[in-house]
Amino acid sequence: MPNAVQQAPAAHPPRMRAKESASAPSEPMTGAQSLIRSLEEVGADTVFGIPGGAILPAYDPMMDSARLRHVLVRHEQGAGHAATGYAQATGKVGVCIATSGPGATNLVTPIADAHMDSVPLVAITGQVPSRSIGTDAFQEADIVGITMPITKHNFLVTQAEDIPRTIAEAFHLASTGRPGPVLVDITKDALQAQTVFSWPQAVQLPGYRPRTRPHPRQIREAARLITSSERPVLYVGGGVLKAHATAELRDLAELTGVPVVTTLMALGAFPGSHPQHLGMPGMHGDVPAVAALQKADLIVALGARFDDRVTGKLDSFAPYAKVVHADIDPAEIGKNRAADVPIVGDAREVISALAAAVREEYKEGDAGDHTAWWQDLGRWRDTYPRGYELPADGSLSPQQVIERIGQLAPEGTLFASGVGQHQMWAAQFLPHEEPGTWFNSGGAGTMGYAVPAAMGAKAGRPDRTVWAIDGDGCFQMTNQELVTCALNNIPVKVAVINNGALGMVRQWQNLFYGARFSNTVLHDGATNAATGSTRGVGSAANRGTRVPDFVLLAEAMGCVGLRCESPDELDAVIDKANSVTDRPVVVDFIVHEDAMVWPMIPAGTSNDDIMAARDVRPDFGDAADD
Repeated sequence: MPNAVQQAPAAHPPRMRAKESASAPSEPMTGAQSLIRSLEEVGADTVFGIPGGAILPAYDPMMDSARLRHVLVRHEQGAGHAATGYAQATGKVGVCIATSGPGATNLVTPIADAHMDSVPLVAITGQVPSRSIGTDAFQEADIVGITMPITKHNFLVTQAEDIPRTIAEAFHLASTGRPGPVLVDITKDALQAQTVFSWPQAVQLPGYRPRTRPHPRQIREAARLITSSERPVLYVGGGVLKAHATAELRDLAELTGVPVVTTLMALGAFPGSHPQHLGMPGMHGDVPAVAALQKADLIVALGARFDDRVTGKLDSFAPYAKVVHADIDPAEIGKNRAADVPIVGDAREVISALAAAVREEYKEGDAGDHTAWWQDLGRWRDTYPRGYELPADGSLSPQQVIERIGQLAPEGTLFASGVGQHQMWAAQFLPHEEPGTWFNSGGAGTMGYAVPAAMGAKAGRPDRTVWAIDGDGCFQMTNQELVTCALNNIPVKVAVINNGALGMVRQWQNLFYGARFSNTVLHDGATNAATGSTRGVGSAANRGTRVPDFVLLAEAMGCVGLRCESPDELDAVIDKANSVTDRPVVVDFIVHEDAMVWPMIPAGTSNDDIMAARDVRPDFGDAADD
């Protein structure tokens, strides 16, 4: 796939239109009209939602807006994930809207998801009239209290005159510092009340001043460690993408010659094919990336949070390494791993300052010798390359399917993934060469994320091809949003990696529970015997989920439905899917059910226990003791 993709534009704080604000106080309107006007003022152009009683006043003036597009989803969870996908694809704040009670609570999962992955999101919910709060009124739920632990901030608005200021503050909070979701809960009487629209001249939030510029002393100390270390690693997290610091990262990496590992949330921040890139660390990471962190004498963590899927058993993680930890959120520094040099600041400013400080160190003749380090890294790369085996029975390999989708995808394609085995294979075998082209649920691990997130990404970037890589389990959670796509001219493409099981859970049962597959099989043998493939490959290995029939289901929802069951038709089916541009496409890939994700580090164990394949434990040698 050609490497000419540009990074999504950066998110901006809400616009403050001083000239318009001067005349705004003369405009009487309802609170609902004020809400729509406020969304226009902050630059929102797309909203995903479903109307209902408490939020209904806002939907009437929405019809009159020439600047807001509302996408009517089929479930509020789809609205939240779509807003997340939109935000990740565009760099803007995603917006979702729902009514009170169950409408609001259906947003809880996508709000939690956005919170874990630091996605700028504003969720607007209707609330029962203020006089009814606390009375257990119809469709009343304390959504502010429910979401307090999973939002960056939230608001309860009971006065119409507070709506413009609150929306301005919500967008500012969501998009600045460490991005995250903000909830705005507005009572129905506030939406119905008469008010005078007044847009704030500036956002005034005493106590909220994210520190973006790093302390020079900390930068100098980090630079000294970089230039004096023998086995350094740049450990890159999703914060580098949020800060749009990928050019600065490449400059620092190439300046120092230090190896780079990129987490699941940071794939694309550094070109996957770059000779300094060792791959993804963690539970299903690349062996060289895991080994590098374990044997490093210095880890420079940039916008990463040392989460458990990267560190494994924390007290055995990187035992030889000093740590430079840079993050815009001071709460992350030292939370899981003590930092020798803590740096609070925006990743872009931090990395630029580090590069400048390293150059000053070089001028003084200080530079580490990494020759032996790269020899070790090269040996691990050669001995434990990324790869997979094709099934002996001739059935489809899920890794091969995902790899070919990536290779045949048009230039600039965006990829969204569900959660499970297919997510890890997509992380391993898609081409992660450019920033802003890979979206997944990393922290929360939300099954059902892929389809609505792809919808949101496509709505925000209609010029790009968007593929959702999903599993047959995940797909059955949120596939109804394909109706939304079909009716709103959002032609996404969905690859269903259909192995007939909840694949990742089945893999754990296979490895750790004596192959006792309790409630992970998504089919029954009798149905598949009657409806399965007749192509001559082993029926037990590739029957997949047949109820529902994903091809017929796709067609019923206004999509093109395709199926691929053998390697010899793989490229032709993918090419056909890529050629359809006027409707959503669903491709049912029937794959071998026993394929596993390797490498693997069992949960709760040391990264030293990584298995490159079943019963294959890498030998890292004694690099740290040389």
